[in-house]
Amino acid sequence: MGLFVGLDIGTTSTKVFMYERNGKIRGSGKAGYSLLVPEPGRAEQRPEDIMSAVAEAFRQAMKNASVKPGDIEAVGVSTAMHSLMAVDGEGKPLTELITWADNRSAPQLERLKESGEAEELYKLTGTPVHPMSPLCKLLWWKENKPGLFEKAAKFISIKEYLLHHLFGVYAIDVSLAAATGLLEVSGTDWSERALKLAGIGRERLSRIVPVTEVLRGMNPEMAESCGLSPDTPWVVGASDGALANIGSGAAGLGRTAVTIGTSGAVRRFASEPLIDPQGRTFCYAFDEKRWLIGGPTNNGGIALRWFKEQFLDGAPSGAGADSRFRGQPERRQRRGRNHVVIGPGKQGYAKDGPQTFDELIGMAMTVPAGADGLVFLPYLTGERAPYWDPDARGVFAGAGLHHGRAHFARAVLEGVLLAVKGVTETLKELAGPPERLLASGGFASSAAWTGLLADIAGVRVDVPDSYEASAYGAALVAMKALGAVDSLEQADEHIGIIRSHAPNEANRAVYEKLYPLFKDLYWRLEPLFPQLASMQVRG
Repeated sequence: MGLFVGLDIGTTSTKVFMYERNGKIRGSGKAGYSLLVPEPGRAEQRPEDIMSAVAEAFRQAMKNASVKPGDIEAVGVSTAMHSLMAVDGEGKPLTELITWADNRSAPQLERLKESGEAEELYKLTGTPVHPMSPLCKLLWWKENKPGLFEKAAKFISIKEYLLHHLFGVYAIDVSLAAATGLLEVSGTDWSERALKLAGIGRERLSRIVPVTEVLRGMNPEMAESCGLSPDTPWVVGASDGALANIGSGAAGLGRTAVTIGTSGAVRRFASEPLIDPQGRTFCYAFDEKRWLIGGPTNNGGIALRWFKEQFLDGAPSGAGADSRFRGQPERRQRRGRNHVVIGPGKQGYAKDGPQTFDELIGMAMTVPAGADGLVFLPYLTGERAPYWDPDARGVFAGAGLHHGRAHFARAVLEGVLLAVKGVTETLKELAGPPERLLASGGFASSAAWTGLLADIAGVRVDVPDSYEASAYGAALVAMKALGAVDSLEQADEHIGIIRSHAPNEANRAVYEKLYPLFKDLYWRLEPLFPQLASMQVRG
């Protein structure tokens, strides 16, 4: 029997995993690229960099697995949500790829809120109106780049760009379409009201297809670049969030998954659309019998990377050591601007400082729960659920002379998870409390960090043996499309658990006191965030 491939295109890297039908990984590959921040509030990528990374990750995986092109039965595709780019009639990019982290359309969002359109659009589409939403990005382009807006033949995501290069078609799965803010919550068609507001027709969007749609007849040059056969079937797949649920054993109704990679999310499947009266959560169609409900947080591993690169790399070690700003972000001159580049570049470290993220997390664990009264609001790129506030900003509160690097590191880890707890608590109000949380994403490779999640969430956390869950979910959807598995729920029972964490009661008691303070800090500072955000916008 051949192998099924899970291709996962993320915010800072593309990963390729090759799976046997029983879920065993035969080989993998990974290639990174930069997240460009030309100015505060913007977050872009070069689509050609991602295409190159896809080919490189495939070549690595094929080599590591020691397989031939004919050994691949199918490829399933997972991509990050909310990306958007404009292309011309030949499919050539007219813009960079705008990512989920881009907040440039905050003014458009405010007008939608003031007019009451935001609330109505949420009810129609299940997508909270936020600068992450392609709907808001389209409004920004229409108002700020009218010439480009009129010239664009299509507005597409990175998945659609990839599939067009591979097969010459514009197709978007219902899962990814549901996250655009342009699809009816039923998942059956684009929303007329949203399209009219955005100023576009259906012809400028892709054809909506099921997540199990199979594409054949791959571009021979692209196939050769990836080391694949042109005859290899590709399954369109779904969004990385939905696939993370499937790949972590949460395809069944009511099972709750927590994924933390660059960003984070809490999600579960429901048998019908569930719209939060307060608009705090999303509700995305997946297929004719499932909707994905939950909420994303903007700042997951990206907060830890930021802290490490800007404050620790090259700094002296020790919990009480001087932790003043030491490093400078890599900068590149491009089109007359300075572009801050986040990952995956290498920087030097002091020999006695933390050289890996595991070492950094280990250092953080040397101080008590609650970081001796140091609290971090992790809103470095604004925040989505439950506040949907693009103006929110990162804050360290309670700092004293007794706090050293380890305290700040622990506060960052805790701040990310306290934000996740805000989503789990909101989802609990809407759909009931979870019996356990299934952890996936990069953070799941750290036993210390997943254990900390159990303490903060106050519920058992299980780590599946497929913690790269989005890639495995993509492979499982490919298996379903080709008849290798009967149902996605069937896979839940075959996903093993490599470790479990019960809450540490002493730590849990600390976080029960800390969480209300964490929330109160946000609400007290919320009126000031727009002023701070306005001071960070240039030109």
